[in-house]
Amino acid sequence: MALLQILLFWCCCCFFINISYSQTDTIFQGQNLRVGEKLESANKEFRLEFFSLDANKTHYIGIFYNLPSNMTLFSDDSRPVWVANRDNPIPYASGNNLTLDDEGKLKIIYGSDSSIILSSYNATARNASATLFDNGNFVLVELNTNGSVNKTLWQSFEHPTDTLLPGMKIGRNRITGENWSLTSWRSEDEPALGSFTIGIDSTDQLTIWWEGRVHWMSGRWRNGAFSNVSRISHYDYVNLSFVSTDDERYVTYTVSGTQTLSKYTIDSFGLIKERGAAGPFGVCFYKPSPGCVTEESIECPTRNTSWFERMQSSVSGNRFRFENNDMSLFDCKRECEKNCSCGAFASITVTGTGCEIWSNVSILSSQDQDVFIPIGGNRSSSNVPRTISLPPDLSPAPSPDEMPMSPDSSQKTSIKWWIWLIAAVGLTILIGLSSLYYLLRGKGKATATASLLLNQRVNIAKWRKTESQDVQLYSFQSLAIATDNFSLGNKLGEGGFGPVYKGELPDGQEVAIKRLSTSSGQGLLEFKNEILLIAKLQHTNLVRLLGYCTQGEERILVYEYMHNKSLDFFLFDTNKKELLNWDTRFKIIEGVAQGLLYLHKYSRLTVIHRDLKASNILLDSDMNPKISDFGMARIFGRQESEANTKRIVGTQVCIKRHCFNKDRCIQLWSFTLRNCQWQEKQQLL
Repeated sequence: MALLQILLFWCCCCFFINISYSQTDTIFQGQNLRVGEKLESANKEFRLEFFSLDANKTHYIGIFYNLPSNMTLFSDDSRPVWVANRDNPIPYASGNNLTLDDEGKLKIIYGSDSSIILSSYNATARNASATLFDNGNFVLVELNTNGSVNKTLWQSFEHPTDTLLPGMKIGRNRITGENWSLTSWRSEDEPALGSFTIGIDSTDQLTIWWEGRVHWMSGRWRNGAFSNVSRISHYDYVNLSFVSTDDERYVTYTVSGTQTLSKYTIDSFGLIKERGAAGPFGVCFYKPSPGCVTEESIECPTRNTSWFERMQSSVSGNRFRFENNDMSLFDCKRECEKNCSCGAFASITVTGTGCEIWSNVSILSSQDQDVFIPIGGNRSSSNVPRTISLPPDLSPAPSPDEMPMSPDSSQKTSIKWWIWLIAAVGLTILIGLSSLYYLLRGKGKATATASLLLNQRVNIAKWRKTESQDVQLYSFQSLAIATDNFSLGNKLGEGGFGPVYKGELPDGQEVAIKRLSTSSGQGLLEFKNEILLIAKLQHTNLVRLLGYCTQGEERILVYEYMHNKSLDFFLFDTNKKELLNWDTRFKIIEGVAQGLLYLHKYSRLTVIHRDLKASNILLDSDMNPKISDFGMARIFGRQESEANTKRIVGTQVCIKRHCFNKDRCIQLWSFTLRNCQWQEKQQLL
């Protein structure tokens, strides 16, 4: 009897020990978490457990909101916020378990002797434990003998999947080179790595990449927000921040008040979705923002690229199936959009991956007829219904029984067919000849332009080699980033040949970026002239050229930034004019004179500016003048006394009438006229 009581007591203890374990937040070294068991955070808001997405065929282990199914407020609350083995699903089995082995490594054990190591910590830890914290972070630590934490070995927050929780980071560690980014699921039912990734690029912008190519950019972080994201959240309790230290640069966010269940998820279409919000923020595909980097796409004038989904439908036509079963539905959609004859597309697997498209879609049944497809591989041997995506203007075709035919309808149809065929052939020939003409004509222009640009770059390269001057060739994208996509907030003014913007290079240097407009009148000759002149000339009273850009039709010059803008900013303003006392005016006059003297006498080539005016005299932070805008300048050798031109250039109020063909005279007359303006209301002694 006593033995029976002891056995009953021991069974009860084991039962209650098992219950308490299933509700703990920590597993210790040597313990296992089995299928059907779970870890719960201390605040009961998160749980970690095994789960399946494909009718108990494979197992994953993940972290979820710990909400009962009847208490989920939003459709994605039942979706995991983190998946440990997203690219390595294991066969479904009741014997699978998560364990912390004797060396302190966190492993998923499955099959007879197979395992997946989750923790990347290589050394051996003798007293380790893994805890699911209240913020959803699963942390592996090594403990001291007194139970305090010695060091953190691994944590799920440093290995995010597709979801950002409060306190998680998107960015990079400058010391270790580790990057923290989110990558979409391949489909709604397959957690494997998808096509879209969001992270921080080298310019500290939030960037979405699609298959490695830039899909969207947030703009730079300014005044507590990214410039291309008008609103990061639909709720006031979300606080976004950008952190920059010597070791790390990252974006994170917190929530205030009692609200704790908050998350951002990047879906398989590249959209960033906030929990409970009506729609995504930063939607680049559907609503391009200034940060979107557009890609070349095929224009199909007869088709609207806005797709909708039709359930329980069947189509007929020419079908093509792609061999890659890992394609997401977004990838399939893009393949269809690139083919103007594509009339429908669909995934081919039960998890929503793979792709097949149809062309010549002529019959669409609108009856309640399910579409079934065979599932390839070892996923399933049965047929499953799926969704067909069709253009909105593609309506069901009537059946032959619904189309009444008159006795002579066949003959009329045949005649109309030949008329339309002849007209189409004639129109095609006409369009082909016209296209050939414009193609040959455009090719000639492009060749000439390319020749000029090549000549320009060769000349600059020669001068850089001989003079050892740092004139850098910038890409258009780098200058667009430096100016926040040439935003109005960075615009300094409008010059004779285009606007000038303030920019900031990745190293923090402030620059002035002059973007020449295509209708400005300054052609390749003037552009080349300005680069060659400023690159060649070096003087303290001449503006310094840092670099240039020639990409497509874009022609851009990058100068040193002058903090006090141009002289006319002070000279023609009633209030700012008072800042120009006589000493400052004399300093400016002397500096301009020194610059002109260098151009006329001491430079290797004699240079006539031909458009010297207050707006072309820039002032640095110490009010030192520097001459700029050499687009209209003329060069002539030492043996020439003057250089003539057949056209009148420059600002004509600065040109004396009888000096139109005397460039040096024009220069001195312009300088004298400017001095008279500067001395206005000043008494000359």
